[in-house]
Amino acid sequence: RMAVGTPAPLRSSSSLASPSLAMPPKDRPVPAAPAAAAPVEQFDMVFHSQLAHGSPTRQIRDFTNVKQLYESIAKAFGIKTNDILYCTLNTHKVDMARLLGGQIGLDDFLFAHVKGDSKSVKVLKDGPALGLTISDNGAGYAFIKKIREDSIMSRVPTCAVGDHIQSINGLDLTGSRHFEVAKLLKEIPVGSEFTMVLVEPKKAFDA
Repeated sequence: RMAVGTPAPLRSSSSLASPSLAMPPKDRPVPAAPAAAAPVEQFDMVFHSQLAHGSPTRQIRDFTNVKQLYESIAKAFGIKTNDILYCTLNTHKVDMARLLGGQIGLDDFLFAHVKGDSKSVKVLKDGPALGLTISDNGAGYAFIKKIREDSIMSRVPTCAVGDHIQSINGLDLTGSRHFEVAKLLKEIPVGSEFTMVLVEPKKAFDA
């Protein structure tokens, strides 16, 4: 993994001398003018990307944050930016251990997971904890990162890791952070039934 930093500014090795009115002897050659400083090398940060469900490889560049990354990917593949749910590194599968975090190595391959089918699920909250771990993509979409075994949500067969939580009881959650969605779920009274609309990512045949 290569770290790309900003080159340090060039420093002159000469120091300021005391001012003097003495002229150099006429028989001494005049010092040559210092050579121009070499131009600072510019790094063109280029990453390779595919859509996780299958696509040609495209080059991605010119981004400094997650939102700009999604915009660059959308432009490269001719899709809408808000169709992208999240990215994984070096695998097209919905592998939350490979979820894009804060750093991308120059040799990392980006796989963009885009919206697939939506589904509505009804859940009976018969205990205080649902067993969900929720994350978000940094651009307004919260999704299920983990489902604990033997939990309430593990008994909902249509609910899966990687699904985007689009709404809860009709409340649109676009733009919500993961902790806001978790708070809503926690505040649902025990013993009540609630409805979630989930959007699953498009998957390749072998995913």
